[in-house]
Order: sequence, then C-alpha cells, then structure tokens
Amino acid sequence: MIRGRVWKYGDDVNTDVIFPGRYTYARMEPEEMAKHALEDLDPDFAKGVKPGDVIVAGKNFGMGSSREQAAVCLVAAGVGAVIAKSFARIFFRNAINNGLLVLEIPEAVDAIQHGDEVELDPEVGILRHQGKEYRFPPLPGTVLEILRDGGLIPHLKKKLAEER
Repeated sequence: MIRGRVWKYGDDVNTDVIFPGRYTYARMEPEEMAKHALEDLDPDFAKGVKPGDVIVAGKNFGMGSSREQAAVCLVAAGVGAVIAKSFARIFFRNAINNGLLVLEIPEAVDAIQHGDEVELDPEVGILRHQGKEYRFPPLPGTVLEILRDGGLIPHLKKKLAEER
C-alpha cells in the first residue's frame, strides 16, 4: 500500500527534466541524484518530496533519452509511484528495473490535483482519491516481486541466493 501527497505535472515530461542533462556524466550516488530530481521543472520538488509521495502526470512521461538516472533519482527521492496517462516505453522499463512503481490510470490523472492525497494498492489494482476508487489491472506477480525487492538487480541477486 502506498499513501502520499501528489506532485502533478503535464504532458511530455522528459528525462532531461526528471534528471537534468547537465548532471548525466557526473559521478553521484543516488542520494545526491535525488537532490536534483525535477529541479528544472519544479525547484521545490527535491526539497519538499516525502517518502511515499506520488507523481501524477499527463501523456508520455519519461520521453527523451534512455538514461536510467531519471528513474533512479525518483526512487532515491522517495517517490512511491508515478501515475500517468502514458509513459515512454524505455522509461517505463527503466522504472520497474529500478524499483519504481509506474501505472497508467488516465481517468485518475484528470481528477487528481497537485497536493491531493492518494492511496494505491498495486496488488489489488485500486487507487483511492477523495472517496473515489479507480481500478486498474493488478500488477503481475513477477513485476510486484521486482518492485518489492527494490529493482531487477536486487531481485535477481535474491533469486540466485535462494537457489544456492
């Protein structure tokens, strides 16, 4: 279960805005990357985001370059999920690989406003917002396991350790 405050943005939020391109080749730990999350779009985000907060956005979230830092900085910032009308394909996979829950729930995006509180249950497939429920297909078991384990690499390490 994820509960958090909403940070709402529009369409076509690209990876250069999620994690500014000028930092792409700087050596940073994820905690340092989190300090720059969305800074060119919303200078208050990195200072104000709390663990479990949820990003809500329009169409094509994560478009642009394929850099993984975009997903990593959001995870390190404590973002509980990103809900959008649609995602860029590569960002969607990078998000799951790095342990970030991403959900396409277009009808909820229009109803939810910046600062609202939401509750998500990805196992059941329900988003709750101001007394209304939005249903979405529950995530497949393997995807839930990857997310619970903190991403694909930790998930594979866990599986290998279990086999030994």
